[in-house]
Parts: sequence; structure tokens; C-alpha cells
Amino acid sequence: MDFPVFTGIVRPLCRVRPGDRKQTHRALRLGLIEETYEVVEALDRGDLPHLRDELGDLLLHAILQATIAEQSGEFTLREILRRESAKLIRRHPHVFGTTKVRDEEEVRRNWERIKLAEGRTSLLEGVPRSMPGLQRALRVQQRAAKVGFDWENEDQVWQKVREELEEVRLALRSRRQAKKEEEFGDLLFALVNYARFLRINPENALRHTIDKFMRRFHYIERALARQGKTIHDSSLKEMDYYWEKAKRRRKK
Repeated sequence: MDFPVFTGIVRPLCRVRPGDRKQTHRALRLGLIEETYEVVEALDRGDLPHLRDELGDLLLHAILQATIAEQSGEFTLREILRRESAKLIRRHPHVFGTTKVRDEEEVRRNWERIKLAEGRTSLLEGVPRSMPGLQRALRVQQRAAKVGFDWENEDQVWQKVREELEEVRLALRSRRQAKKEEEFGDLLFALVNYARFLRINPENALRHTIDKFMRRFHYIERALARQGKTIHDSSLKEMDYYWEKAKRRRKK
């Protein structure tokens, strides 16, 4: 199926029929986010057939958004592709022009200068607020570091982590929930900085830890089920016993 035929199939999906909920850009927002995560999950598993199908679902959402915009007289798919092509050419002068670069770092510096020349007022613009918090913190720190606003070494960052941990401990004495949340946020931000210095992606690290927790918890559930019990009628002592068994199984 070629691209024009695909867009022709999508257009009827955007038409409003009696009893249908009107399709709008915002109404499709959560579906778009969900499909994006499903693409990432297929990539993480290395499941290429699943990746193929999920990319199709993600492409469908992009075409749906473009079709809604076209029907409303806002913009067209042709405009999207034309502007994206122009942006790629403009931001890659070392590929499509005569600019010479020494290394990847110079490519990144040129990229940031070009984006600022396009009308951005801050180096930190373009980091979406809807991005997962750990990943957003990492992106903000990386951009600030590009202009030298950074720690000198990882020991300094670790000291900052310890300072923020102490401030969290002190904030626990406060009755203000907002203060506790603020200090805890500072601690998380410092930990992301430390991860960056260790060349660890904090979002990936946390996702792996969540997966590990879930594997061990599932083991507890299965072990209890073999005894005819459920997680709801088991003691903490029993659950801890199987938790430790799950940990030992992964080390073998």
C-alpha cells in the first residue's frame, strides 16, 4: 500500500457521523502517547514484526492529525513534509551544504546555534513538558552542559546528592507538603546529574529496576499460587521469603 492510498483510507476515519465523538487534535493526544510507548517497547524487546505493526499505528496517528488539520483549513500533510524537509536541510549544512565540521561535538554545537537562529529565545526551549520527568531532567542538564554550565567532576555531583538528601531529611520535619515535594524533586534532579556523569540514562535505569521488581513480585504470586494461596491472604514474612528466593534465582 503506497502513501497516498494510506492517506485516502485515513480521511473517512476523521469524518463525524451521527453518534460519533468529534475527532480533534487533543482528543487523540493520549492515543498518540500510548502508540509511541508501544513502539519503544517493541524496540526494547527487539521484536521487529511487532515494531513494524506499531510503527504503522504511530504513522496512522500522524496522518490522522494531519487530516484533521487539513479538513479544518489549518495545514496539510504536504506542508508538514515540505517544512520538515527544509528544516532537515537547514540544520544539516555539513550534509547538504558546504560547511566543514571536525567532529560530532561541532555538529551538535552548530545544531543548537541554528535552532536559536530560527527564533528560539532559550537553549532550553524544545524540551517537552510532557516528557517523562527523569528524561526531561537529563535533556535540560545536557543542554546546559553544552555551554559550560556544569559540574567539573562526578565527586562534586555526589556531594550535591548528599546535600540534597540531607535537605529532604530536614524537610520531613515541616508540615508543608509542598516543601517536602520541592526538596525531594531537588534530590531527584541531583541524582539525574550524577547518572549523567556516570554515563547512565536514568530513565532506562529506572525502567529496568521496575521490570526487575515486577519479575520478583510475579514470582511471589506464582509461588503462593502453587500452595493454593493468593497475595491477599499471605503474610509479609511469607512474601519476603519468596522475594529472597526470587533474588537468588536471578543470580544463578
